[in-house]
Order: sequence, then structure tokens, then C-alpha cells
Amino acid sequence: MSAHGPPPPAAPSGRPDHLLEPARTRTGLALLHHEGSGSPCDVRLKLTREVLTIQKQDVVCVRGSSHGAHHRTVTLRRQPVGGLGLSVKGGAEHRVPVVISKIFRGHAADQTGMLFVGDAVLQVNGINVEHATHEEVVHLLRNAGDEVAITVDYLREAPAFLKLPLGSPGPAGDHSSGASSPLFDSGLHLNSNPSSTDSPSPSSPAADAPQYEKRWLDTLSVPLSMARISRCKAGTGKCRSGAFQVLAVDGVRTGVLQFHTARESADWLRAVSATISDLTLESMKMVNEGCSPCDQVVHMGWVRERLEGTSSRETFRSKFLALKGSLLYVFSTAPVSTLDWVRAEKTYNLCEVLFKLHKLWLADDGWLHEDCHLGPPGFAPQRPFSFSVLVGHGQSRVFSVDLGSELAAWERSFQRATFKEVQRSRSKTYTCSWQGEMLCFTVDFALGFTCSDSKTKNVLWRFKFSQLKGSSDDGNARVKLLFQHPDTKQIEVKELEFPDLTAVLHCVHAFLAAKVASVDPAFMDSQSFARK
Repeated sequence: MSAHGPPPPAAPSGRPDHLLEPARTRTGLALLHHEGSGSPCDVRLKLTREVLTIQKQDVVCVRGSSHGAHHRTVTLRRQPVGGLGLSVKGGAEHRVPVVISKIFRGHAADQTGMLFVGDAVLQVNGINVEHATHEEVVHLLRNAGDEVAITVDYLREAPAFLKLPLGSPGPAGDHSSGASSPLFDSGLHLNSNPSSTDSPSPSSPAADAPQYEKRWLDTLSVPLSMARISRCKAGTGKCRSGAFQVLAVDGVRTGVLQFHTARESADWLRAVSATISDLTLESMKMVNEGCSPCDQVVHMGWVRERLEGTSSRETFRSKFLALKGSLLYVFSTAPVSTLDWVRAEKTYNLCEVLFKLHKLWLADDGWLHEDCHLGPPGFAPQRPFSFSVLVGHGQSRVFSVDLGSELAAWERSFQRATFKEVQRSRSKTYTCSWQGEMLCFTVDFALGFTCSDSKTKNVLWRFKFSQLKGSSDDGNARVKLLFQHPDTKQIEVKELEFPDLTAVLHCVHAFLAAKVASVDPAFMDSQSFARK
């Protein structure tokens, strides 16, 4: 088989696959790797609006009765020209059975209609060859006489090194009759008995013989609602090249799917991601139907979190994030019921967290301009797209996603959810102190900054957002706010101490950004990753 393999076989009716499938169905070929297992196998993918199905080829009896489970015993009559009409690969020396790798159209094997590329040879004239070497099987087939009975069973998961064609029987050609090798086709299509002058009858099937066809059969269905895609190797932040796997919320996973070209991989990654996104939006609508207008879900989805305390090797764990109402929810498992929303691992007030995008740098140290899907043309990032959520007391949590479009969606959604919460709450008040006095510091969307006595509630000072010209802090509890008087242009410094300074600074940032967005929405959009 060539590196890319021939096209898939036509459907039994002779019509192309895409004419037999619903309009929203997408099909294609891939290699399936199972983590920790041996060789990959060829599969066909079928993507619908709710499910990704893994299909494997098998030989099925479509007419008549089939005996011996999947085993088929076929009698071949060697022809003067063309011999048995097949080639084989494999052997016990490679811990795989001998497999039919080519069937030559119009010759003996093809005429039976009961043999297929991918059939493992189990017996030759009643002699078991399941554990025979390649050379032993080839010798037996070449010297089995003019009538050869072979028992076969279709090998659904053929090792990749056999490179079995994915299509229908290959064309005649490559009539090599040299020394056999398990890694190359050993042709059995030449007459091995030149002295024979008889012309055996063709190996055509009897009228009442079973009829077999090779078909793609469903072997695994992965529901895509609340599913996640992973391009990274298990437990690490390193991306696979041209491969990914899909993991369902119920634990079902596809295994690692690898594609023949980078374009195919990108197309399938986008298609599956778009399907998951559509289903996530439907789930959000269902949740929001039972929530008040101020407690709506703005965005949710899977991410990977980098675990702290790792030095030589980064370790990641899957988390499900949701921006809902005034809170950022962090889940270990996706919330699939109403009760799940009260079982979050952690929640944070949106006004008190700060979304920080991690820059991706190219070789020329330029800021990454990407297509919001996989990255710029020709660029395959070795690390996923990452962002941090800075929370109270100077702590941060680092998350990553596989697609640039996901990163852009999280940035937009954090902005939108935070702005909505600022506009809903209108103000936030924090206790603070200065020189032994207990004070209240209020950030108000309409009034700006106000400091008042915590006991008497008397206003000590007030400044508009536009009057804040700068700030500095000691990285602990104390902050200096620099305000400018509009008339004198003089700067007045106000110093305050807070129990959780980080939360206050994030709140100030949220209100300032929301204020700017309310005046000039295009400005915030121009600064976003999605825009770049």
C-alpha cells in the first residue's frame, strides 16, 4: 500500500459514500492508535451532528448461510496464467498471521468472490498455518497442486507495517516471483507448474454458495455532547503532530486518530470541534432556560490545567470551566444535571479574577498572528494555547486548550461575562485600613472610587475613573492610587491596605475595562487575541 492508501471502496450499491449518508454526515479514513498498545489499524470515521463513530472493515455474509463463525473455506483452481491470483504478506516471524495483501482482478482468487485483501490465511488444504512463517506458507501455496482449499478469517486490525490497502482488490501488476519476504508481497499469481497442460475450470462460486462482501462496520460510537478533544500526550502539555483523540463525558474515548496529511488532520479537528461547540451551545440553552437572567451561562467547556509542583516535566489534568452569572466555576467532571452546579470544585467571583493570555512566540520573536484554529500556515505549536486566571491572594491557575479558536472564545467570553457582572452589580465595596483607621473602599460603575469611614459612612474622598492616573503596590497589602484634580492638574496620592489586595486590583481592572467598553466597544475588541 502507498503511504496514503487508495480511496475507500464503493458502497455495495455502487453509489459513492457521500450519496448514501445524510447531508450533515462526514466520513474519512484514519489510523487508530490505542495508548500503550502495539500497531495502529485502519479505520473509517463517520461524523454526524451528535456522534463520532469509529468503523472497521470486516467481511460479512450477505447471501446464503455462513458456517464456522467468521471463517471461510474457499477452493481455488490454479490457472495456467495468473496462478492463484493473489499475493500475501506477514508471517509468524513478525508475530502476525500471513495475510492476503493483493487480489488480482479477473484471476482465480477474484473469481471466487469470497476472498478479500486483509484475509488472514488459517489453513491450506487442511494444514493449519496460523503460526507458520511467511516462507512456509508461500511454499505450501506454491506446491499445493492445481486445486487449493484455503481457510481464511478477515483480520480487522492488521498491523500497520503490512500496509494493507483500504480499497477494493488492487489491479494486476507487480508480477514478481522472486524470493519471498514477509514485508513484501509474495506473488502467487504465476503458474508454479509449467509442465501442466490442462486448463482447470475457473474458480467461480457455485450458485448456492454464500456471498460475502467487505463492509465498514460500526465498532465504537462516541457521543459528542460535552465531549473534549485532546491533541496532547497523556499527562503532558506536548501536542501530537497531526493526531488527536476524542473523549466523551461518559469515559468512552476514540483512541488516538492519526491522519495521512496535516490538512486532513486540521479539517477533522475543526469539524469535530465545531460539532462539540454546537452541542455545547445547545446544552447552555437548556441550562439557561431554568436560570434567571442574571445567572445565565455565558460560556463553558473543557480545558487542561497545569499542575503546580512539577519541575522537570509538566503535568496537566482536565477541568471543565463555566462562566455563569457572577461566578467562574471549576469542575473536575462536566455538570450534566442541575444538582451538579452546586458541586463545583471551586468558584471565583468574576469581578475578582483576571484573564491573562499567554503569548505564543515564533522564531523571529514576533507576536503570533494566527488563523484562530490551529495556528498560522506551516506553524505547528509544540505547546497548546494557554491562558491564566489570576485569582485572590496573588495565586493563579494556568489552563490550556488545543485550538486557537477555543482560546479566542475563552478570551471573548471572559470579557463578556465580566462586563455583564459589572453592569449587573454596579458597585463593589471592600474593607480596608490606613493609619489604624477602618475604612470602606467602593468601586462604583457610575461614581468611580469612593473611600468612606466604616462606622459613620461619611465620604472621605471620591474620584472619577478618568482621574486615576496610575497606581503602585508593595506586592502584599498596600496600594498607592494616584488621582489628578481636573482644575489644578495636581496629583493626589491615596494609600490603602487591604486583606486581599489582588482581588481589589482585579476588581478595579474589571470596572475600568467595562467602563471603557461602554464608551468605546471597538477598543476592547481591537486588543483581543481573536482580532489579532
